[in-house]
Amino acid sequence: MLERIGNCRILEEIASGGMAVVYRAVQDPLGRTVAIKALKTSAAAEENVITRFEREAKSLANLQHENIIHVYDFHRERGAMFIVMEYVQGIDLYDLLDKCGRLPYDVAAIVSMQVARALDYIHYRGIVHRDIKPANIMIARTGGIKVMDFGIARDTSFGDLTEAGTGIGTPAYMSPEQVLGDKLDARSDIFSLGVVLYQMCTGKKPFVEDEKKSAMHKIRLEKHTSARRVNPEIPRELSNIIDRCLEKQPRDRWRSAQQMTMALERFLGKHVEMNHHARLVLFLRGQGVITELEAEEYLNPQAIGTGGAQPNLQARNVVRAGIVAHAVTLGVLLLMLGLIHVAPLGATPRSVLTKDQGRGYVKINAHPWARVFLDGKDVGVTPIAKPIEVIEGPHTFKLEHDWYEPVERTLTIAGGPPAAATSLVIDFDALKIPLRPGKTKPPALPVDPAAPGGGGEP
Repeated sequence: MLERIGNCRILEEIASGGMAVVYRAVQDPLGRTVAIKALKTSAAAEENVITRFEREAKSLANLQHENIIHVYDFHRERGAMFIVMEYVQGIDLYDLLDKCGRLPYDVAAIVSMQVARALDYIHYRGIVHRDIKPANIMIARTGGIKVMDFGIARDTSFGDLTEAGTGIGTPAYMSPEQVLGDKLDARSDIFSLGVVLYQMCTGKKPFVEDEKKSAMHKIRLEKHTSARRVNPEIPRELSNIIDRCLEKQPRDRWRSAQQMTMALERFLGKHVEMNHHARLVLFLRGQGVITELEAEEYLNPQAIGTGGAQPNLQARNVVRAGIVAHAVTLGVLLLMLGLIHVAPLGATPRSVLTKDQGRGYVKINAHPWARVFLDGKDVGVTPIAKPIEVIEGPHTFKLEHDWYEPVERTLTIAGGPPAAATSLVIDFDALKIPLRPGKTKPPALPVDPAAPGGGGEP
């Protein structure tokens, strides 16, 4: 392995692909950690590949956006070429999906919205990425999203190296026009992002090769199965956003990435009340990607580094005041509910509230079993006989089993009687939830909720 590249000291190899190797390094003059993408010797023998590598560096060097990886420098040494770029601590979407199967729909929408913002930025500058896929989307530990790998991007500042009629990209994520080798515009990237959003929400790609037909054949000629049919938890509004991305004709898709961004922002405005970065940090913590201490550091306003004690004191006072206000509000609501329930049966109520107004129900089950936490509160162990009564609106459910990594889902509960309860069923094996560190799957997992920890522990 190389020891130095320019003023950078190589620490380790972190990734390797068909044409390039990526190293983690330290840029000594500044003391900052960077990533270095090195073109492999075998690939450097092709003039076309060398040209693409140089163009990637030049294109990225001109892009300054929070959702796009930043390029710091470009080096030629001993006949080799290197791109020095931003190092992002986190996990790429490919590995995250491999780890958890699928994402909660609100998390998937947040990731897609940030990618769409990056696409809107590059499309305005005449660049089409042409390779949007999970492996090229990095989720930082701080909750940010970075689009990477512009190796096959088409930049109108340069001539196109792709011959007419040649499809270039990753087959499962190509648009129909990309499969045919037609000239592409921004709407091709929107189709690819739709494939990624579908996969995040369902755990499956919309177009999968089988014994009879290739994925590219299905992309061109077959209608995808609705994401809502695959995963009924997905709200209809989000499923419609996905469907529009995956239209066969470019004219039927979102006109621009900005239009798609605005649709996702409207959706998230109804389903996510917290900061979007914070929601991603909490999800990464739940999946074990970051530790509890790291999550607290990223979520704590004091960790931003305001430079003095007074701003931190003000922050604490604001938080304290918020807690007091919420406590007072909750006390008033509980008092009102108490008065309603103890009122004589024949009395005329002072308001028009009914028993079911503003409240809904959810039925929860898991296989083999799970401890259930509703918005952080322990509500029991499955199977839970009766539907759980909750205030209508979004709620976070966390299911824990002694053997598997915890599973977190966010559901929006509609108001109504117990008969209309929303259903949440988690099958740890079917979802391929990974085992906890140090655990091995026993011959037969316990199903008795009274003894959740029993059986076969090494």
